Amino acid sequence: MTHGLLDPKDSLERQNEKLLKITETLMRRVEQASADSGVAYAQFERAAMLEEEVRLRTQDLERTLDLLNLSNAKLAQANAETEAARANLANAIETVQEGFALFDANDTLVMCNSRFGKHMKDVHHQFQPGLTFEGYVGLVSSSPFLALPSGETPAKWAQRRMARHQDDHVVFNARMAGDRWLQVSEHRTANGGTVVLQTDVTDMILLERQERERLLDDQARLIRATLDHLDQGVLIFDRAGKLVGWNERCSELLSVPVGRFRIGARFETLFKLLKRQASFTDTQIPGRVLEWTGSVTERAPLSFEIGMGTDVTLAAFAAQMPNQGFVFSFTDVSAERHAVKALSLVNETLERRVMERTLELEDALTEAERANASKSRFVAAASHDLLQPLSAAKLYVASLETELQDPEFRQRASKAANALLSVEHILEALLDISKLDSGKAETLVSDVPVGVLLKQLQDELAPMAQNKGLDFRVLPTRAVVRTDATFLRRILQNLLSNAIRYTDAGRVLVGARRCNGTIRIEVWDTGPGIPEDRQDDIFAEFHRLNASASPTDGMGLGLAIVERACRLLNHPLLLRSRPGVGSCFSVELPMVRSSSHNAPSATGGGTRAPLQHAIVLLLENDDELRNALTLTLESWGQDVFPVADLTQAQNLLAEVELAPDILVVDYQLDDGAFGTDAIRSLRSAHGPIPACLITADRSAWLPDYCTREDITLLHKPLDRAELRQFLTRASETCQ
Repeated sequence: MTHGLLDPKDSLERQNEKLLKITETLMRRVEQASADSGVAYAQFERAAMLEEEVRLRTQDLERTLDLLNLSNAKLAQANAETEAARANLANAIETVQEGFALFDANDTLVMCNSRFGKHMKDVHHQFQPGLTFEGYVGLVSSSPFLALPSGETPAKWAQRRMARHQDDHVVFNARMAGDRWLQVSEHRTANGGTVVLQTDVTDMILLERQERERLLDDQARLIRATLDHLDQGVLIFDRAGKLVGWNERCSELLSVPVGRFRIGARFETLFKLLKRQASFTDTQIPGRVLEWTGSVTERAPLSFEIGMGTDVTLAAFAAQMPNQGFVFSFTDVSAERHAVKALSLVNETLERRVMERTLELEDALTEAERANASKSRFVAAASHDLLQPLSAAKLYVASLETELQDPEFRQRASKAANALLSVEHILEALLDISKLDSGKAETLVSDVPVGVLLKQLQDELAPMAQNKGLDFRVLPTRAVVRTDATFLRRILQNLLSNAIRYTDAGRVLVGARRCNGTIRIEVWDTGPGIPEDRQDDIFAEFHRLNASASPTDGMGLGLAIVERACRLLNHPLLLRSRPGVGSCFSVELPMVRSSSHNAPSATGGGTRAPLQHAIVLLLENDDELRNALTLTLESWGQDVFPVADLTQAQNLLAEVELAPDILVVDYQLDDGAFGTDAIRSLRSAHGPIPACLITADRSAWLPDYCTREDITLLHKPLDRAELRQFLTRASETCQ
């Protein structure tokens, strides 16, 4: 009834005020009305009803006010609790030893502790709530306390920093003034905010730098020894064009005093000296060389020739290294160039001597092909020559490990042994790649049980996988394939070690599948995967996708050896990979259908069976290796007769009037003599003595010969466990 008089949008106080005025008016009209008493009573009744509605509305208003007061009280309590929680949170993050900052979902700074940004004293006071993330990055990038990388501006650094901010998780190291380092990490919160942590990692960086410098010193000595064995002149420069390595052969070829080669010498200075000494076949070559060395982009290999005097011609080859440095090598090709010149003269003056000119051309082409293959030969020769002293070094270090009592010295000896083992693996890879490239690799095809080979590799590589926390599984198989056992082992060993090395988490699975009359051995991993446009690159030598990898992890030769070996044996090699998921390498081999193949039993190389006392005749022409072997054998309780050749051995045995119990003989002796002949001569004089032949020669015929002659064959660098195992068997034979 009152809907026409009252506006529902008005407040309760306003509606009550209107009702009171209406009631007063009606009551006044009732009192003043005299003509129509019925109308007056109706007005009175309406006034009574309005008064009742005012009372009800008043009660509703009072209840509403009570609820409002209660809500205000709860709100005040909640605000107090919020402020207390905020204070507790501020106190908590203040106790954190790292710099801490919290940005909300709108990239606005909510809070930070006093350690956040303390290394940048000029802008530290500006890190206050309300600062945007972009503003924070701008302050940091412009601060002189941030040591920017060479050639990078604050604007570029800030642009890269904001780009990384888009990732869910960010971790990087920033160098500060005073040679200090901060590790900065970002993490997203559930509501889209960002937590930034700053950790001082200066001590860890310095320790890592010291260890890296020590390893670099060891590697520098190894590189120096390798360079000195090369017949090429070599100069190595860093990315700034400063000399970091060379060999004496370079001084001889370039006619430059050795004193001019010193660490830090600029390439431009040495090149000016070379231009005064040499003549170039093309006047544009000096400019091309300087342009090539000064380039900051990817550099393709560069080759040219220079003349030294009237008779010497050098072939120069320049290549870029992975660290943006570069290396120059110089090869004396005078003989080849003289042959070419002679051929040219014969062609001009004796055109009628077609046949003679053709023969000379063939000789020149042969020389040219030999020159093209010189690099592989030099690597193979250097690796072969290093196997001799490497064997001695391994034996000396191993003897130290057993005799040293101080744990610290034993640990150093163990690290030295691991370093020598890495060198051995690298040299073996270089020898394999040089043989495969030269086309001289020999194969011995036989029936090979896959299960036995995989079990041996599992025992060998399981510790490596266990150290990384990987699930390393080898599925059993009874398949037998037709292939070269040595090359197949090398192929699978490289594939498995690569899978374990580049898989940080998850598993590595190996198994064999039957497929249309063939056996396909597959190696699966959950590593980072290989992009499709990079899958051909990984089979190139000295190429690794992970450029930060340690040199002790190899030189990028493993997959190059796998590809060449599979091509040599005509075994299809397949790769399937998805970035972020993993990879699968597979090798397809012909299957042997006969099921009666008897698998050879695996022998443990690390046996420690006690040795029986025996007289060992050691025939080794290398002094260092002979001394190392003598020390090792005597430490095992053997009586050793060390000699350098067969004549000394015969004279010594005649003098002591004793026959040796065991023969340990090197294969290649001085003056073209061979250990196989020495063993045959000594056995002819003293009977069928157990004999061991040690050699760096990997020829395929040698194992067959030793098997026929009942000679144990051990390859250099020598493995102490294999040598001890031979002595154990030989001692049992002598009893």
